[in-house]
Amino acid sequence: MDKVLIGEVLRPQGVSGELKIYPLTTDPERFLKLQGVFLQHGKIDQYFKIITVRVQMDLVFLTVEGIDSITQAEKYRGWEVRIDRSEVPPLTDGWYYFELEGMQVYEGDKLLGVLSQVLETGANDVYLVKGPKGEICVPALKTVIQRVDVLGRRMDVILPPGL
Repeated sequence: MDKVLIGEVLRPQGVSGELKIYPLTTDPERFLKLQGVFLQHGKIDQYFKIITVRVQMDLVFLTVEGIDSITQAEKYRGWEVRIDRSEVPPLTDGWYYFELEGMQVYEGDKLLGVLSQVLETGANDVYLVKGPKGEICVPALKTVIQRVDVLGRRMDVILPPGL
């Protein structure tokens, strides 16, 4: 099952086992629509049914089945909060970063490598592509990115001179 990172457990909130979550999403309100989450740390991966959700300022507070004390909640400090990929709402335009990572990047028929990371630089994103000749940074510009096939896991680019 493919899981998507949506937050990180910061610490317990109160004494009843509520978890204070730092959301890794532009829309923390989407937590309100979830039925459950996976808490993951390394190879440990546990599913929890959500009892209550509240969004306050830029943080999310979750109460889940099976965690009902500050002592139990403390064990999950620093754990990742993930959901099944099927629960990620589709975008009307563009793609999510997690959909790009792992994609094969081509210039014409030549495989440049695999997109390993999306770097947010402010002006425009940069795609870090690792290939047989090392790493290259591909600017995420309409003049460079020609085609993105999320289902086919392929990106076609035309690199600017000098790259």
